[in-house]
Order: sequence, then C-alpha cells, then structure tokens
Amino acid sequence: MGLKSSLSRPLAAYVAQQYRRWQQDPIGTQQRVLRDLLAQGARTAFGHDHDLASARTAQDLAVRVPIRDYEALKPYFERVKAGEAEVLWPGRPLYLAKTSGTTSGAKYIPLTQASIPNHLNGARDALLHYVHRTGKSRFLDGKMMFLSGSPELERVNGLPVGRLSGIVNHHVPAYLRRNQLPGHETNCIEDWETKLDRIVDETLPAPMTLISGIPPWVQMYFDRIVARTGRPVGEVFPQFDLFVYGGVNFEPYRKKLFDTIGRPVDSVELFPASEGFLAFQDEPGNPGLLLLLNAGIFYEFVPAERFFEPNPPRLTLAEVELDRQYALVLTSNAGLWGYSLGDTVRFVSRYPFRVVVSGRIKHFLSAFGEHVIGEEVEQALRDAMRQHPEVEVVEFTVAPLISDDPAVASRHEWLVEFARPPHDTAAFAATLDAGLRQRNTYYNDLLAGNILVPLRLTPLPAGAFRHYMKRHGKLGGQNKVPRLSNDRTLADGLLEGCSY
Repeated sequence: MGLKSSLSRPLAAYVAQQYRRWQQDPIGTQQRVLRDLLAQGARTAFGHDHDLASARTAQDLAVRVPIRDYEALKPYFERVKAGEAEVLWPGRPLYLAKTSGTTSGAKYIPLTQASIPNHLNGARDALLHYVHRTGKSRFLDGKMMFLSGSPELERVNGLPVGRLSGIVNHHVPAYLRRNQLPGHETNCIEDWETKLDRIVDETLPAPMTLISGIPPWVQMYFDRIVARTGRPVGEVFPQFDLFVYGGVNFEPYRKKLFDTIGRPVDSVELFPASEGFLAFQDEPGNPGLLLLLNAGIFYEFVPAERFFEPNPPRLTLAEVELDRQYALVLTSNAGLWGYSLGDTVRFVSRYPFRVVVSGRIKHFLSAFGEHVIGEEVEQALRDAMRQHPEVEVVEFTVAPLISDDPAVASRHEWLVEFARPPHDTAAFAATLDAGLRQRNTYYNDLLAGNILVPLRLTPLPAGAFRHYMKRHGKLGGQNKVPRLSNDRTLADGLLEGCSY
C-alpha cells in the first residue's frame, strides 16, 4: 500500500464524521446556510433591489425573490461579466464558468471565493466516502484520468473565464498532479477527436486505476482503447478499480460500457453542475445521491407538474415527499438567487436526504399533452434492454412525429444508435412502447383513445450522434444530448446528417 493510499483512510474517516454531524440536523443546517446567504446578499446590488436585508426565512426569500433562470437573471450576470463588484455576491468572482446556454447562447456562471470549495471538496469527499465505506484506497496510488475541458482560460474584463472542469484542474493539489492524466498539453487540445487520440497515447502505457467522465465520452475513449489494442479495457488496465461519472443517467450506457471493460469495476456517481456540486453517491450500491446541505447552497423544490404555473409552490427540505418529481431551485454563495437549475430530482430517502436525478424540466415531450419526462423514457429503455439482452445502445433521443394527414395518427419517434441492434426491431419497439405506457398514464390514454399510435423506432447509423455533436461544436467535454424534445430540430438534424 502506497503513502497516499495509507493516509487517505484516516482522512476519509474524519470527513465522514464531519458529514454525519450536519446530517443529524439537516433542516437546521439548511436554515443556517440560508441565514448566512441572506446576510451576505444584503450587501449587494441584488440584495438592495430585493430587500434581502429584511429577509430571514425561506418564506421571506420566496416573497422577495422570484424563480428565474439564467436568461431572466442575465442583466445581473452581464454586470458581473463587465467587471462590476458587489452585484450578486460581495466583491468580484474568482472565475466565470462558461457553459452552453439555450436562448441566451453561452452562460457565464460566477465562481466566488466562497463557492469554489464546494466544487473542489464535493468531488474529493465523494472519493473519501468511497474509501471509508469500502476500505479500498489502492486507486490513489495509480494513475487517475479525468476527461475534462481545456484548462486554458481567457480573460473577460479582468476575470478568468473557462469551462468548469478546466477551472477545477487549476486547483488539483500538487500531491495528486503526478497521478493525474492526461497531461496539461494534451488537456489543452480543443479538437475533441485529436485530444482523444492523444489521451489514448498517454494512458495506454500507464497503470490506470481510476477513470472519470461523462459516460458517452468515456465510452468513446474506451472504444478507441479496444480498437488500438484488440483487448477489453479491463485487461489493458488490470489495476483499473474505480469508474467515476456524472452529468447524465448512467443506465442507458451501463451495459455497453461494462461490456467494453470486460469485468466488474466499482463506480461512484456525482451530481456536478457549473452552478454547484450538489450531491454524490455516498453508499456503494445505493442509487441515491447524498444531497450536500452544508456547502453554501440553499435548496428549494418545486413540484415538477406545477413548475410552469405563474406562482408555483416552493418547498423546503422539510416539506418534500419521496418518489415525487421536483424541479431544483438554488440560492448559493456563488451569487445565485432563486435560480432554476433546470434539473429535476426525485427523493429516494429522507434522513439522510438522497435523490436521483430524473431529467430536465425543459426537456420533456408533451406535443400531445402526455408530458413524458426523461426518467420515464430512460427506464422504458432500460427495461426493454433487459428483455432483449442482445441490445446495446450508444445514444438515443425521442421527438414528436406529428402527422399532416388527418387519416394518419401522430406518434413518438425514437432515434436510436445501437452498438448491437435487436434481433427483432419490431418486438423491441413494442416493448419500449409498453414500458412507456406503463410509466405514463397520459401517454397510455392517448394511445388507448387512438389519438396516438405506437412509437416509431428509427435506428441510426454508427457515429450519428457523434457527427451531429461535432457539426454543432459540442463534441466531448461536458456536452450532453437531450433525451426529449418538443420539436423536430434535433431529430431532423440527426436524420439529415446520416448521409455521411
């Protein structure tokens, strides 16, 4: 056992003990976090505009600060980006994390002196909890690879700007840098496919023990390892013990990814975002992610089905129920106030409060009134793959297929890139359809009433999603394919690109 591995165990025990302390009073912990945030926010332009000086409780916050997304808060973010101080949080941020936006283009999320430890400690503590729970620490003595964005930063009005994963790279402790791959020069390559080839070059001769990244991009890395060597990843890297992932639901990727590895390895799921590091899997085998309640973030939860109401209910941690979909709203020491993250979660336990990430509040399919969410299509696909074990899926998305002919009913179209297709495509499509009908009563009613007909399954050629993402400058890094759309933009773009 190496030095890092040995020293990690007492540190892991200490960190786990610190977590248990605030878990004993989660509601009180969140109330203290909110009071601290309001006290700091009162000193800012936003605080002056919203009378935060007289706010004390979650109810006060809800009265003074409406729920807003990035676009609605953009005037404040633009002032921060312009270099103005005391706008959303005291002083000026340390960095701006640049991430993909929607209608506003790129988003620039402040990272403050107070908020940056949340991102750094969240990932660290996830690994330490794994060490504490399992007693396994050997991975810390080998090479650890993190698929991330470039650490190169630009400056905008004096503020360093870059991808969150690249910013975090600047804060990796010196004692871990010797274990980290890829190297700085490789990590700075902007072209994803060139970068991927260089990462393969660097890692092939290395004793890899931990590999981390968003599953579809890790799968591309694994595929290149197999193509280069002709062997499973687990054989190429016999010391590879731990896979760390986040950003998307892992289930659609699980089978192919572990088939590519060729043997079991442990895994840890994270819930990171540019807006904050929110949760991690603290118990191996437990799908619930421990919500981080003592890290400078105050959480509110809006029942997903009521999110688009003019004044939806904003629940605190004390009011949430198990197995109900909630849209996440954050107030944080990054200067986010009543901020709609866009993600939906479902609580799977209380005391401790653990969630699973169930989808995106704006990524739903309701072209016909069915309001299908990401978790429902992912679960339907997972169960269909279980019933058709030959199937492996690379990527998929679902869109409406609206008929212009009154005599022909509309339907959903599933566009799926298979690594291994079903033996019987029609039977697989029928299983998918039955799974979705079981999970969504509105969809079931629409089919029962002949308003919709069963889904169309459209297999896409190998590389379809990769080529689409590359054409739109979103290949690699933290970019993700939307599971659901209310229009045909993504679906038609995929189909148009299949002529390569």
